[in-house]
Amino acid sequence: MKKALIIIAVILVIIVWKGVSTYNNIIALEEGVKTQWAQVENTYQRRFDLIPNLVNTVQGEANFEKSTLTEVIDMRSRMGGTVKLDESLMNDEAALKRFQEVQGNLSGALQRLMAVSENYPDLKSNKSFQELRVQLEGAENRIAVERKRYNETVQAFNTTIRQFPTNLVAGFAGASPKALFSADAGASTAPKVQFDIK
Repeated sequence: MKKALIIIAVILVIIVWKGVSTYNNIIALEEGVKTQWAQVENTYQRRFDLIPNLVNTVQGEANFEKSTLTEVIDMRSRMGGTVKLDESLMNDEAALKRFQEVQGNLSGALQRLMAVSENYPDLKSNKSFQELRVQLEGAENRIAVERKRYNETVQAFNTTIRQFPTNLVAGFAGASPKALFSADAGASTAPKVQFDIK
């Protein structure tokens, strides 16, 4: 009888220890997701903060195409004074998709601004503009990298909390799957490259 109680006690201790260990692992993974989310936010904020300097530099070009510049200004103003990626977006795929669309529209407007700037030799030779252009391109690359890292972190978290028996502890911990960034619209379509051969 005494031996049976000891065996039951040992089994209970192992189960409790495994449950606590699993719970702590879920919390650590979730904190990793939040940390990576903050990195995504930082990269979007960096790009957002570069736009006023870019706009001021471009506005100095007297004949610059105003509609493209206005589009960039409007996109930035729609986003408010800051890029705030509320953590609730991680739990709402539709809201994250809407956020991503707004960011995609801003990226598109910035790309058009850069393309149009090629038609303005004074602007192209402006050292400040060239530095801003490089910083903006760097910011766009960092956004892509941080979004990829976020998706990898979320995938590890989502996989862990859905596996048995971890899903039982995840329910107790209140852990729910996080939303992933999806590819930008048109990303699956290869760009057309056309050379004029004379």
